[in-house]
Amino acid sequence: MTVRGAERLKEELQHLKSVRRPKVIQAIAEARAHGDLRENAEYHAAREEQGFIEGRIAEIEGKLGNAQVIDVTQVNAGGRVVFGATVELLNAETEEETRYQIVGEDEADIKVGLISNTSPLARALIGKIEGDVVSVQTPSGRRDYEIVGVLYV
Repeated sequence: MTVRGAERLKEELQHLKSVRRPKVIQAIAEARAHGDLRENAEYHAAREEQGFIEGRIAEIEGKLGNAQVIDVTQVNAGGRVVFGATVELLNAETEEETRYQIVGEDEADIKVGLISNTSPLARALIGKIEGDVVSVQTPSGRRDYEIVGVLYV
């Protein structure tokens, strides 16, 4: 994962532990004070939320513990498209330029130009250099892109 992706996960983990976990513990305590837990919807909802929070905390801790964090600014890939690189593409058909950064699955967000390294486009781009043309099968058909720039930012 990229440095930015690791930082976002750390921030989410901190928020879950310091804000959401204490809130749900308080909600459970308040619901218990209302009496019979078998028919207490507030209690069951709070317990369900607690399960989600604890599961997400465990998931993030596992991902961070096993992650290989790559600082793309320190990568010397010789102009090749690699994990973390930002790639400027020209659609051969529409002449439209787009820019994507290749990131891990947890960081991917197509709306802001972050594509997963497992996506068909990223797999087609990895290993290529500026000037290469890649062909990618999309739901709307085959698309050809020319790599007009590779940045390590």
